[in-house]
This record gives sequence, C-alpha cells and structure tokens, in this order.
Amino acid sequence: MYATPLGDDGAELRPLEPWHAEEFLAHLDRGRDFVQRYIPFGSRATDTASARELLQSYADKKAADAGSLHGVWLEGRLVGGVLFRTFDAEHGTCEVGCWLEPAATGRGLITRAVRVLVDWAVDERGIQRVEWRAATANEPSLNVARRLGMSREGVLRENWPHRGVRQDTEVWSVLAREWRALRHT
Repeated sequence: MYATPLGDDGAELRPLEPWHAEEFLAHLDRGRDFVQRYIPFGSRATDTASARELLQSYADKKAADAGSLHGVWLEGRLVGGVLFRTFDAEHGTCEVGCWLEPAATGRGLITRAVRVLVDWAVDERGIQRVEWRAATANEPSLNVARRLGMSREGVLRENWPHRGVRQDTEVWSVLAREWRALRHT
C-alpha cells in the first residue's frame, strides 16, 4: 500500500481500510467529542466490529468509484483523515471532507492531505469541480477551504440536523482550472 509523505514532520497519507479497525476505533475514541461537535462522522463506530463496518462501507465506495477514505498518520499514529465523501468521475464532481483529533490540530495536516486528494482528482481522474461543505460554526474547517483557495458559494440554511439543532452549511468549491492556476502561483 502507498504512503504519501505530507512534509518533513513525519506526517503521511495512507489508505484507511477495514483491517485498520482497531487503530481507527482508538483514534476515534481519542477525538470523538472534538470531531462530533460539527459532524456525526464515526458516531456509529463504538466497537471494533462497527468501526470495521464503517471502513468497509468506504472500501465498497472506493470499489464502486464513488468515494474513498484516507488516514493521516503523524509519526506512525493515526490522527485524522480526509475523504472523498462523494466522487462522480462521469460528471466530473466530488466532495472532499476531513476530521482530526485535537492533539493534531494547528499543523496544517488536513490542508496538506486534501491537496494530495485534489491534485489526484483533477490530474488523474479529470474532476472539474471539487466541493467542501462545513457547518458555519466550524471555523477550522472553513479555514481549510480558504487555505485551499476555494470560493464560498453560499449557505444552505438549517439543512442539517446535528445534536438536536438544525445547522447551516457553507458550500465552497474550486474548479479544475482554478486549482491548476493556484498551483502555479
């Protein structure tokens, strides 16, 4: 399996697969409250079997060319991840997303990892539009979209119920031609 270095700080991007279930569950448990403030990612993964089931669902998405899950390891420890939540090569669109445990924040890991995904999607798969969605209150996630050079397209008002509150979601995107221009500046 591949491991893509994300810099000289020991950070790597790797596939996150069903056989990582125990490590993935331990990681989720370290960051569960932090991650789930804005998104329900991993909320149903409460034991090894359910963690494996979540990872398998993304392995199935990858096999269907409809999404994928990638872990971010820092000095050999799983600390977060990035994903293609949706991936539609036929129509040239995808949505990227992320999660990160608190101990790994502030290092630019997610920005670096998403750049790898977007480069691959645009250069290798011909994706023309990459979307990023985040709760309006999730400033760290919105900052990633800004650092990636994405454009804010608007707000989906009260579109997502999370923890008993209807959340507003910001929609950001970058087009392939914009992405290529950003890489050369």
